[in-house]
Amino acid sequence: MTDDSGGLSLEEIRERRRILQERDDAVSYVRRVAQGRADLARAELARRGAGDDATELTGDLRAVLGDRLLAASDRPPRPAEDFSDHPRSEELDRLCAERGFSHLAELEDRAVAELAAALEAFEGEVSSERHQVFAELDDLSDELVRRYREQAPPEDDEW
Repeated sequence: MTDDSGGLSLEEIRERRRILQERDDAVSYVRRVAQGRADLARAELARRGAGDDATELTGDLRAVLGDRLLAASDRPPRPAEDFSDHPRSEELDRLCAERGFSHLAELEDRAVAELAAALEAFEGEVSSERHQVFAELDDLSDELVRRYREQAPPEDDEW
């Protein structure tokens, strides 16, 4: 249980859970975008290593976007919102702008490898944040269950 969830009203717990779910939606989306961009950087390195031409990356783009943004999740995606103004999304955009992600094919191999590593590190940070959100959501859910059980009518032996 979170340190203060025992002292919250049911409405406060529900509101806190709603806020955390919205935060998880944003962080989850940003994490998937970061994973997708890291996948594209690695695909660019692999393409170069295999001597393929730049058009091969187009197929990788379709596969990455389909996998990272639309599927392959333990839970179904929630309705999409625009998370472009979320601080983590802005942070990801800055990282990509500073490291030249929009000119991936023009970067030197070393710069692409460093970009991929930076994206992986960023994704790890966001993933850790998401785990913290999950832990708090679980604690609040446990508190709600505990309260519902305490308020449940006694079982009738005649049933």
